[in-house]
Amino acid sequence: MKAVVIRTFGDPDGLEIVDVPVPVPAPGQVRIATEAIGVGGVDAVIRRGTLAAYGFREGHILGSEVAGKVTAVGGGVDASWIGRRVWAFTGLSGGYAEQAVASIEDVLALPDGLTCADAVTLGGSGVVAHFALDRARFTSGETVLVRGAAGSIGITAVQLAARGGASAVAVTTSSVERGDRLRDLGATHVLDRSGEGGGPDAPAGFDVVIDIVGGPQLPRFLDKLTSNGRYVAVGVVGGQPPADFGMRLMDAFRRSLSFATFSSDTVPRPDRQAVRSSHFADAAQGGLRTVVHAVLPLDQAVPAHREMDAGKVFGRVVLTP
Repeated sequence: MKAVVIRTFGDPDGLEIVDVPVPVPAPGQVRIATEAIGVGGVDAVIRRGTLAAYGFREGHILGSEVAGKVTAVGGGVDASWIGRRVWAFTGLSGGYAEQAVASIEDVLALPDGLTCADAVTLGGSGVVAHFALDRARFTSGETVLVRGAAGSIGITAVQLAARGGASAVAVTTSSVERGDRLRDLGATHVLDRSGEGGGPDAPAGFDVVIDIVGGPQLPRFLDKLTSNGRYVAVGVVGGQPPADFGMRLMDAFRRSLSFATFSSDTVPRPDRQAVRSSHFADAAQGGLRTVVHAVLPLDQAVPAHREMDAGKVFGRVVLTP
């Protein structure tokens, strides 16, 4: 079967499509013929070699989120799964392939009305957005800033904050057109990438900041917290923040600010699956909206990653065999 591997860490040209053996599901696993493969920010971080210290090596098959039909089951898995449309988390590898395996505990049947492309756009990002707001102790009436809102995590966080009763939902983005699209999804104020703008009625500060970007400008967004404000970093697609960014918090000691990182890995699997199932049902009924930037063939993983690196993606790119 065809799969996309990291031939060399670095820019997207280091990705290569190769022939690999069809995976055999181990006990407790299923094999899925992929119809949609999510291309996420973590894939780009792994591809660049940023996480090499965590054991990622050249030859690694990217991809953590797929949807399609179950074609085989391993020992201990009910054979009735075969032929069912499912979403699955494959870990941090194995998704960019014509067939992928996943633990049955990380598989969900898809409701009617939800496409495979929609599933991989919402499945992982929705859980991160939901629990990031929960980690921030967000409550109705508070002001929220979503930094880097044009990706699937940000788009979902905007909707959840708006539906949760936020008094203002500000976003950072790179263009007027993107800002208009985010307003349609629930944003009330649009800032530029440096956090400026938003109009005369924009909040002077925010109770909650959800940050997908990280990078060298993170400290200036800490300054946008109100007293007792909570900042939750859920990604570093813009790179690591300055090593001394914590000094910003100490300088504002009397304002009682809080900073946290968040990974959905720390959420118990049943809780993740319960939220994901709820989101899928909501989206299938026309509630939560998904934004698919483009659907590309599997062999177009290189241009898909180029689009991400250039900041041209609004929503999620989906690969399909």
